Amino acid sequence: MEISESPLAEAGRRFFSPENAKKWIELLRPGFHLREQNEGEPLVGYLGGEPLLPADVPWPEWEGHGPLSFIAAVDCGEIPVQELDIPVPSDGMLLFFYFNGVGDDAVQYLDPDTITGGTRVVYVPEGTENVAQRPAPEGLEAFPRIMLTGELIATAPDNENAALVAAFGEAGDDPAADDDYTEYPTVGDADGDGFYDALTSFRRDHSPHHRVGGYALPKAGSVTKEASHAVAPGDDDAAKAQRRELLDELVMLLQVDSDGRAAMEWGDTGRLYWLIRREDLAAGDFAKATFTWQSE
Repeated sequence: MEISESPLAEAGRRFFSPENAKKWIELLRPGFHLREQNEGEPLVGYLGGEPLLPADVPWPEWEGHGPLSFIAAVDCGEIPVQELDIPVPSDGMLLFFYFNGVGDDAVQYLDPDTITGGTRVVYVPEGTENVAQRPAPEGLEAFPRIMLTGELIATAPDNENAALVAAFGEAGDDPAADDDYTEYPTVGDADGDGFYDALTSFRRDHSPHHRVGGYALPKAGSVTKEASHAVAPGDDDAAKAQRRELLDELVMLLQVDSDGRAAMEWGDTGRLYWLIRREDLAAGDFAKATFTWQSE
């Protein structure tokens, strides 16, 4: 896939000035869209069901709350890691778990403690021995299994993304500010409807939005800015400076959309997002992955 030939790139050429279209295309990033597998297509992962876990790996639990639900698995050997711009392992399985609770049992926005306890990424290297399907612990109902294949797509920054604000914002805008927002720089399209129609059509063609890598598709504000608060909480200058650095360091590992086929509904048609520092991903240190979720 050539990003410069993607529908998102074409939308920029059609609705932006030549200078801004060039900037826009340079901002686009590759992502690996996960969709339901059809007959004859490669299997690259699955939602729900029973995960493949080594015998010596316990089922993830949140102390004082209970076992986490298994959400998704991705076979790194079946995704085009060389085409992505994040250092995903070239083989092995990534397994994602989340505590699907409410009230005091919910994983809270921006709360490092609930995120650490209520979410988990488990990496199972290729060749690991004694790997077998593990049924969910007693009392925990597994989500229905959906087999997934995938395809490379272009992904675009949202209006609060620091890179977009830096590229197209007003003078004096702070790209790292939580509430800074910039419009897409459309021309010859008075209300921006043509460009947004192109975005909407592209997103509709790739729904549900399950994805490895690329930009997160938010439901309520910048996902990366939100996740940076979970890694570096606080209002002091040191925390703010660390969050500013994290905007360049955090990359999205996996996004899981609400999906009725798998009986997955995250709030009101929300999404789950796992993020990790690029250097931690390269080192395979998935214990340092972080998380946020958003809902309308």
